[in-house]
Amino acid sequence: MALSFEGRVVLVTGSGGGLGREYALAFAERGASVVVNDLGADIKGGGKSSAAADKVVEEIRAKGGKAVANYDSVEDGEKVIQSALDAFGRIGENCLCVATYRILRDRSFARTSDLDWDLIHRVHLRGAFFVTRAAWSHMKKQKFGRIIMTASAAGIYGNFGQANYSAAKLGMLGLSNTLAIEGRNYNIHCNTLAPVAGSRLTETVMTPELVASLKPEYVAPMVLWLCHEQCQENGALFEAGAGWIGKLRWERSQGCVVRQKNQPMTPEAVRDQWDKICDFTDATKPTSVQESLQSIVSVLAPLESGGEVGATPTTAASASAEAVGQKLPPSTFVFSPTQCILYALGVGMSTKDPDHLRFLYERHEDFGCLPTFGVIPAQAAMMDGGLSAIPGLNIDFTRVLHGEQYLELYKPLPTSGTLTSQATVAAVLDKGSGAVILLDVNTYSGDQLICFNQFSVFVVGAGGFGGSRTSDKAKVRAPSKQYLFPVRLQAALYRLSGDWNPLHIDPSFAAMGGFQAPILHGLCSFGFAARHVLKQFADNDPSRFKAIKVRFVKPVMPGQLLQTEMWKEGNRIHLQCKVKETDAVVLAGAYVDLHGASEASPENLPQHGALQSELVFAEIGRRINDSGSELVKKVNAVFAWEITKDGKSAAEWTVDLKNGSGSLRRGAPSGKADVTLTVSDEDFVEVVQGRLNPQKAFFSGKLKVRGNIMLSQKLEVILKDNAKL
Repeated sequence: MALSFEGRVVLVTGSGGGLGREYALAFAERGASVVVNDLGADIKGGGKSSAAADKVVEEIRAKGGKAVANYDSVEDGEKVIQSALDAFGRIGENCLCVATYRILRDRSFARTSDLDWDLIHRVHLRGAFFVTRAAWSHMKKQKFGRIIMTASAAGIYGNFGQANYSAAKLGMLGLSNTLAIEGRNYNIHCNTLAPVAGSRLTETVMTPELVASLKPEYVAPMVLWLCHEQCQENGALFEAGAGWIGKLRWERSQGCVVRQKNQPMTPEAVRDQWDKICDFTDATKPTSVQESLQSIVSVLAPLESGGEVGATPTTAASASAEAVGQKLPPSTFVFSPTQCILYALGVGMSTKDPDHLRFLYERHEDFGCLPTFGVIPAQAAMMDGGLSAIPGLNIDFTRVLHGEQYLELYKPLPTSGTLTSQATVAAVLDKGSGAVILLDVNTYSGDQLICFNQFSVFVVGAGGFGGSRTSDKAKVRAPSKQYLFPVRLQAALYRLSGDWNPLHIDPSFAAMGGFQAPILHGLCSFGFAARHVLKQFADNDPSRFKAIKVRFVKPVMPGQLLQTEMWKEGNRIHLQCKVKETDAVVLAGAYVDLHGASEASPENLPQHGALQSELVFAEIGRRINDSGSELVKKVNAVFAWEITKDGKSAAEWTVDLKNGSGSLRRGAPSGKADVTLTVSDEDFVEVVQGRLNPQKAFFSGKLKVRGNIMLSQKLEVILKDNAKL
């Protein structure tokens, strides 16, 4: 679909010619209302004329576009922004493009005058500041803005004769990076572009042939993408020219320690370790002040313990690699209806509500366990000290916070019995200010998989070790109803379900973690929110529950009142929790997936056991629930799967992406399938995870296909992203 800027107001400074002109024309062509700003000065900043801006406006209007001219200096930022308000009534729903200012005063450093320095900084850096500041409050109010700062290769790398210009352009990069941080909570994104294009600034240093090949129209598409609402890039630096685009980032060597405890630091020590200081092997890539500082702070502990001169700062990079894939000792959880009832009380259920009785009275005819109780046996794997036994993980448990939680049920939870959980370290991520440990936990009743949890554990101060910031192992996924619940006594009650972390009860332990008082368990809020969804959208039927994902944003303090807000899209319920007194969001990015009423009965739920493919089909079902109508339009076919195990038929599945909003069900199709695929359980998973090429599987006989074989290629739509499998 073509990118449109209909309804957007775009201000392009310096757009009377060169790159700015090209940006203005391109925005207008795609429906934007454009303010063409240009003072009309010459290349050295002298003079003034309206001709350049007027000509561009005429070009836009001649093509049926909307544009007005503005002739104010960018140092008069308020006037520039006011012209947009006067012409189009708003600047908040805009894309503010700070383009090339089209002036240079090149001199060798020794010959640079005060005027040469000041004029370049006034126009480029101060001008960017004044114009952006004038638009900033409007953007914040509308909660939308896109800003492009135009830097230069001279600012990034330096260039002879351009000390004034280089300093101003690199200053714009620093301004852009800070605006990206300050604006991100308001959906204001700011990026920096260093373009290379033929213009009046470059024609004096480039051959005519090179100027002709570096057309401004080869840069403009990049600017339009960065300014579009679909683009989520923020705080980045790019170079572009001649149709080529590249992203830049900072890189830093591991460095080394050049002093010892209680000993002076000497220049000789720096000299002796110079090669190591400058060695970019295993370089880190800090992206924030916090990440930069954390790496430096990390040397303090080794120094205090007498670390040697020349030692590379101890990091978790290699240690984290050692930890990934390690399994914690299996944990066993024995429980009775008492634990189920205690958990229900801990997340706020009460006999005052008749609907709650089925979760509070063991002799109730529909007595059952709340679905989110599934986190309790899984959490035992961590609470028993298993994480501390993993090689490569050195965790200060006073610095541990719960980041996110994902829970998926494959069968309704029993109300008593023995469950066994097996936990594996899926990833250790470097978030700069801390490290994130992703822990995958499968919980079994006998040999049947009951549920899957992924704990995202944030360890404050453990980041900055140069590891990956993201992982494909991470689970990713106007309110119609609100609930309020007090939390004064909830932490003391909830912990009786088995979460014994003293952070939630012991004031002195909480203080070591930096909190003024014990805080509420994140999983307690998690349980409250889930049961509200269950009541509002599933008639308190736990068999309707499929999965839940939440992100814990801020801690909740005793005495605060929480509010759950929910809204429904198909079988997915989106939700968030706020502190009512402060309106601060404490639980965000959350959703609960429900089974449809017709598919929620136990016989229609996947019966997990020895088949690995069950998880794949569970994921396919989730994707159909999310975007079934779109998938039906793309695929328009019914697929039948015959899964074998040890040469015998083990399961049949039907994926209907032809009728209605699509569906997944266990069993053979009721009518004729367009494609029937027969494959072993092991080979199917290998194909989905990309370890077995499907064409090779077909020609080797591991994958058999009947029917319209060409339609099987459309399966990529639902199988191509295996991050959750």
